[in-house]
Order: sequence, then C-alpha cells, then structure tokens
Amino acid sequence: MALDRSDVEKIAHLARLQIAEQDTQEYAKNLSSILDLVDQMQAVDTTDVAPMAHPLDAVQRLRIDEVTEDNQRDHLQTVAPAVEAGLFQVPKVIE
Repeated sequence: MALDRSDVEKIAHLARLQIAEQDTQEYAKNLSSILDLVDQMQAVDTTDVAPMAHPLDAVQRLRIDEVTEDNQRDHLQTVAPAVEAGLFQVPKVIE
C-alpha cells in the first residue's frame, strides 16, 4: 500500500505531529514499507499455530506464600492523627 504526501499530512494532523515539508516524502516511503510488511504478515497462514503468551517456555519461580513479618499496624497507627477500625482517616479532598 503506497501512501502519498496528502496521506502523510492527514496522518500527521490526526496525530498532532509537525512534519517538515522536506521530510514528508521520506515519511511516506517509511510508512508505506511498514504497511507492506503488515500486508505480508497478514498473508501468512496461521491456522495451525497455537496462540501463546510468550515465545519462550518461561516459567516463573514460585515461593511459598508465608508471613515473614509481624503485624505492626497498631504500633504504626499510634502516630496517625485519626484512625477508625484499623484504617487511617484522611480529610475529604473531593466534594
């Protein structure tokens, strides 16, 4: 798909980009080559390809979910100006 100068100007306007007049032809060439690549990729038959989340067989190392620190909520809330039911109270900032 070949783009011309007016297409690049429309795209630049929609994207709110300022492109110098002398660079418009180069942008048209680059964008056209990108769209040609997309066309090539869309032409590939992927019916037998399974969708995957990652191209590598990456496995997350898991650890045991265990508590490693003591609950210090009461101690930490002693310096709070306002606390109710274990929660910090803050002034309302939005009406």
